[in-house]
Amino acid sequence: MNHAGDVHNDMLVILNDNEMSISENVGALNNHLAQLLSGNMYTSIREGGKKVLSGTPSIKELVRRAEEHLKGMVVPGTLFEELGFNYIGPIDGHDVEELVKTIKNMRGLKGPQFLHVMTKKGKGYEPAEKDPIGYHAVPKFDPTESSLPKSKATNPTFSKIFGNWLCDMAEQDPKLLAITPAMREGSGMVKFSKEYPDQYFDVAIAEQHAVTLGAGMAIGGYHPVVAIYSTFLQRGYDQLIHDVAIMNLPVMFAIDRGGLVGADGQTHQGAFDLSYMRCIPNMVIMAPSDENECRQMLYTGHKHQGPSAIRYPRGAGCGADVESEMNELPLGRGIVRREGKSIAILSFGTFLPNALEAAEKLDATVADMRFVKPLDEQLISELAETHDVLVTIEENAIAGGAGSGVIEYLMKSRQIKPVLQLGLPDKFIHQGTQQELHAELELDAEGIEKQIRRYLDQ
Repeated sequence: MNHAGDVHNDMLVILNDNEMSISENVGALNNHLAQLLSGNMYTSIREGGKKVLSGTPSIKELVRRAEEHLKGMVVPGTLFEELGFNYIGPIDGHDVEELVKTIKNMRGLKGPQFLHVMTKKGKGYEPAEKDPIGYHAVPKFDPTESSLPKSKATNPTFSKIFGNWLCDMAEQDPKLLAITPAMREGSGMVKFSKEYPDQYFDVAIAEQHAVTLGAGMAIGGYHPVVAIYSTFLQRGYDQLIHDVAIMNLPVMFAIDRGGLVGADGQTHQGAFDLSYMRCIPNMVIMAPSDENECRQMLYTGHKHQGPSAIRYPRGAGCGADVESEMNELPLGRGIVRREGKSIAILSFGTFLPNALEAAEKLDATVADMRFVKPLDEQLISELAETHDVLVTIEENAIAGGAGSGVIEYLMKSRQIKPVLQLGLPDKFIHQGTQQELHAELELDAEGIEKQIRRYLDQ
């Protein structure tokens, strides 16, 4: 079968039909080419198109006059064709058999190929099709029910704390600009995007661009806030170093999903941010222990004249009262939350309630360290002098995390002291609820007590 000839003839028929608009002509041609390809056509569409245009001056003129209208409107492949790709599609991504057939046929085409596949989020499950955002990251639910189960949490989530702070801060600071890489709902920015649309920037799934855009805004005299998940900031690590930290720019990173995220599994666990940020010069890194601390740290980071990061977990807080007034915290200063003997627990982040509960049974001192960088070195020295054992705890990989920073300081200052580091082990953490994983990894109150007792018994 001469498929190249079929393409040539069909192009002529379609493009010479004067009753169709330009957009209809090219759209019909594009769909027809995709249909032919999903059969047995092995001839390059790009090459076939060139043959047609070279032999038909009227079509050349049509394309020349319509070029500006076609780009980005009728032929989404125009850009890719200009870059040297053979553009194929769009095709229905839910028709698996046709998709497989098309991909197989593409093997016979020469040069780089670009296959455009169209899918619909939630396809096949009507509630998800109607509410793709609501069903993006869902808890366990009964598919026979017409709606998702409502959250049982009575305390506000950290994402909501951030979203409320963002609106309150924007009311005071017209130079505040908030950036999200397509995570408006998850990051708690819906209200802000509606109330301050001119200060809201969604750059889509482009984390590197989100970081560099923040750098450009800071250079322009604005006060950018990049709201991003811990696991997604990994993608913008080069930009974090080269575009923000080296120039010591006042870009604040509101890092959501720091720590274990539960049902989203291995790829979304925020296990490494304290480790990969702590080694970057000029960074200020904060880990709030509750909702109010989070609000005050966001304000502190916003006021800081350099790069800063506030990392907080997924889900609700512990129920702390959130003060409407915002106060700038002194950089690198922790607070002793409980006085005890012999053992000092240095808590970084929201494991503080677990640490306090364990400390009651151990009669241990508990310090809310607040800052991962700069560390409160004076407080560490005081605790080392007055206690026999130090215990650090964080919802981050032990390797290179906040606890490692404590040990580095002790060694640098020649203070030899036993230090037990508690945190995430050196492995990728599997799927499970946050509570299940905390218990399994012995990071709940009972587990913390057990780990400390085992260490003391060695």
